[in-house]
Amino acid sequence: MSHTLRNEYQEYRHGIRDNFAQFSHQLLQVFLVGMTIGMMRTVVPALGETEFGVPKGSFMLLTTFVVAFGFVKGTLNFVAGRLSERIGRQKVLLLGWAAALPIPFMILYAPSWNWIVAATVLLGVNQGLTWSMTQTAKLDITRPDQRGFVIGLNEFSGYVGLAVAGIITGYMATAYGPRHGLLIFGVAVIVLAALLTILWVKDTLSWAKAEGAKHAAGQSTGPKPRYPANISDKPTTWEVFSLMSWRDKRMASISQAGLVEKFVDALVWVFYPVFLYRHGLSLASIGWVIGVYGFVWGGSQFFTGKLSDHIGRQKPIVWGMWVCGAGVAMMLLGQGVAWWSLSAGVSGFGMALLYPNLSAAVSDIAHPNWRGSAIGIYRFWRDLGYGIGALALGIVASFSGAIEESFWFVAVSMFLSGLVVQIWGEETHPRLNPA
Repeated sequence: MSHTLRNEYQEYRHGIRDNFAQFSHQLLQVFLVGMTIGMMRTVVPALGETEFGVPKGSFMLLTTFVVAFGFVKGTLNFVAGRLSERIGRQKVLLLGWAAALPIPFMILYAPSWNWIVAATVLLGVNQGLTWSMTQTAKLDITRPDQRGFVIGLNEFSGYVGLAVAGIITGYMATAYGPRHGLLIFGVAVIVLAALLTILWVKDTLSWAKAEGAKHAAGQSTGPKPRYPANISDKPTTWEVFSLMSWRDKRMASISQAGLVEKFVDALVWVFYPVFLYRHGLSLASIGWVIGVYGFVWGGSQFFTGKLSDHIGRQKPIVWGMWVCGAGVAMMLLGQGVAWWSLSAGVSGFGMALLYPNLSAAVSDIAHPNWRGSAIGIYRFWRDLGYGIGALALGIVASFSGAIEESFWFVAVSMFLSGLVVQIWGEETHPRLNPA
C-alpha cells in the first residue's frame, strides 16, 4: 500500500506556498461570491415597499426572500459537499455560477416581490454551490496546521466582497436607478467569475484523496485529531448527517451555534436596512453602516482564524457568540450614524471570532474521507439559520408590531447558543487536544 501510495500521490503537496496560484484563484472566486450576495443587501430590503410592492408593515412578506434563501442555500450546501466528492469541486463551482446568471435580469423586470423571492432562490443555489466549493477546495490543498488561517482568509475575502458590493450598489442605485444599477453590477460580477472558473480554476479533489490515502497508510505527520469513533471509513450520507446533527456532542454543538449565529445575519439583511431607512438614512448611508458590519467581520477574520491556530477554537467561538449578540442589542440603545456603525462593528467583530472557527472546528475532527460531506452538513444547518431566523424575526415583529423586538430576540438567542457550546463543546485543535 505505502509503495503504491508514494507513487500515485507523490505530486500532491499540501500547503499554501506549494499551491499559491490555485489558492489565490480560489480567494478571488470567494470575493466574487461575496459580491454576488452583497448586491441584494442594501437596495432590495430598503426599497421593498416603494420599488417592489411590499405593503407597509408586512414584516412576514418582507422576510420571505431571506427565508427562501436560507432553506435553499442550506440544502444546496448539503448537496454540494456530497456532489463534489463524486464529480469534483471545479464542476460544482461552475454549476453555481450558471445558476446566478438570471438573477440581475429578474430584478430588472420584477413586477412584484414574488420575483425577488424567486431571484433569491437562485441566489441560494449560487451561494450554496460556490461558497462551499471555495472553502472545501482551499482545505483540500493546505495543511492541517493552516486551517484556521485558511478559513479566516476565505471568509475575509468573501465578506469584504459582500460589504464592498453593498456600498457600490447603494451608489449605483442612486445613479442609474435601483434596477439598472443592480443589473450592470450583477452581470459584470457573474460573467467575470464564470470565465475565471473555466479558464483558471483547477479541481482539488485529488489532494483530498491523497491526504486520506496518507492517513490510511499511517503516513500522516503531526498530532492525531480526535476523529469520531462511531462512524465507518466510507460512511453513508445518513451516517454523516446523524453524526453531525446529534450523535457527536461536539459536532452537534457546532451545528446549533452555526444555525443560531445566522439569526444575526438574517436581521442585518432584512431589518437593519428597514430600521435605518425609517430613521431617515439615505441608501448610501445605510450601505455604509451595514458595510461596517461586513468590513469588520471580513477584516478581523484575517486575524481571528490564525488566532485560533494558536489558542484553539472553543474560546473564540463562545466569546464570539456573546460579543456578536451584544452588538445587536447595542443598535437599540443609542441614535445616530456613528452609534449604529459602532454597534454594527461590535457585531461584526463577534462574528469574526466565531465564524471561521466553527468551520475550522468541523475540519479538525472530520476525517478527510468524509470531510467534504461534514462541511456540507455543518453548512446545511448553519444556512438553515437564515431561513429559521428570518421566519422567527417575521413572527416576532408581526406579533409585537415593532421590528425592535426582533433585535432583542436575536441578542438573547446568541447568548443561550454560546452557553450550549461552552457546556457541550470541547477544544478540537489536534495540537491542543490530541487523540
